Amino acid sequence: MASPSTRGAAIDLKSVSKHYGSFIALDKVSLGIKPGEFMTLLGPSGSGKTTTLNVIAGFTEVSSGSLDVGGKSVIGVPAHKRNIGVVFQHYALFPHMTVSRNVAYPLTLRGIANPDREARVRKALDMVKMADFGHRFPSELSGGQQQRVALARAIVFDPPLLLMDEPLGALDKKLREWLQLEIKRIHRELGTTFVYVTHDQEEALVLSDRIAVFNQGRIEQIGTGRQLYDEPETLFVGKFVGDSTILRGAASTSGNETAIDIEGRKVAAAKRLADGAKPVMLLRPEKLSLARRGKGGQGRNTLPGRIGEAIYLGSGSKYEVVLADTSKAIVRSSLDAETFAIGDEVDLVFAGSDVKLLADDENADFTLT
Repeated sequence: MASPSTRGAAIDLKSVSKHYGSFIALDKVSLGIKPGEFMTLLGPSGSGKTTTLNVIAGFTEVSSGSLDVGGKSVIGVPAHKRNIGVVFQHYALFPHMTVSRNVAYPLTLRGIANPDREARVRKALDMVKMADFGHRFPSELSGGQQQRVALARAIVFDPPLLLMDEPLGALDKKLREWLQLEIKRIHRELGTTFVYVTHDQEEALVLSDRIAVFNQGRIEQIGTGRQLYDEPETLFVGKFVGDSTILRGAASTSGNETAIDIEGRKVAAAKRLADGAKPVMLLRPEKLSLARRGKGGQGRNTLPGRIGEAIYLGSGSKYEVVLADTSKAIVRSSLDAETFAIGDEVDLVFAGSDVKLLADDENADFTLT
């Protein structure tokens, strides 16, 4: 196995497109990934993230554009010659082989003989905490154990790049959360470049150095989890990464301030968009608070509404507030905050400085699958 100081391979996609007849799966995607970085490709089903992973792996040929791995073009290089580790969602373990033989398979293909092969297998299994399971067959393992074996098989030959396609999608929540931390630890120890595909925004936030958000074959924004959540550049990113409240209405600008008229109330934000852009307001749940109707206070934006859903989360409560224009706001409150019941008349309260003003976009809607 490689030492922790080993750095992975850089990846550089430039204007990569993939067409299937008239269907455009990737539309001029450009993405640079640093050596040793953990990059997650995030987006809904059909957004292009898995196609991008398959292009990097060599499973899918590009229609146009360039792709360099480790500073060298891999266009036309078959998958088995790219020296890339891949972990799939459904494990793809050989059922007739023991765990040790499954992990040793990439080494056998590369002509690595014993005792070096056995030493590498032991080290890979130890890294994923499966050292005591080498004699078992895949059918004798749980789903989480099988996924760890698949990970050991992908890293045993010291690839400079590891690709992971929704590897935790079939596991239960608790096991997913534990394996997320294990994957994060393994990445830190190896120093290998990881490219990870998921549609789970929370998983992306936990694991990644940076995240590329895909939508309809294009990348909407690339950044850290904090950047995507706090400073979304598009309405799609604002809606897909984290819960959000969207406010629409007739807009007016004065100086550097934009106001949106919602049911006769002016909601102000200390920002304006470029001329010609139709503004929409986005608010995060933790930036909103609730008060009994008429008690929202002065100096802040207030909108009347009623509680449509009230959910106890242990650490606090989550509310869905139906506003006068039938739009819905999502509010999270702490344990010590006042509680509300379904049907309560409330004021939604927030500061103009907490509003994210974005250009409205008819392509910002998505379907979760």
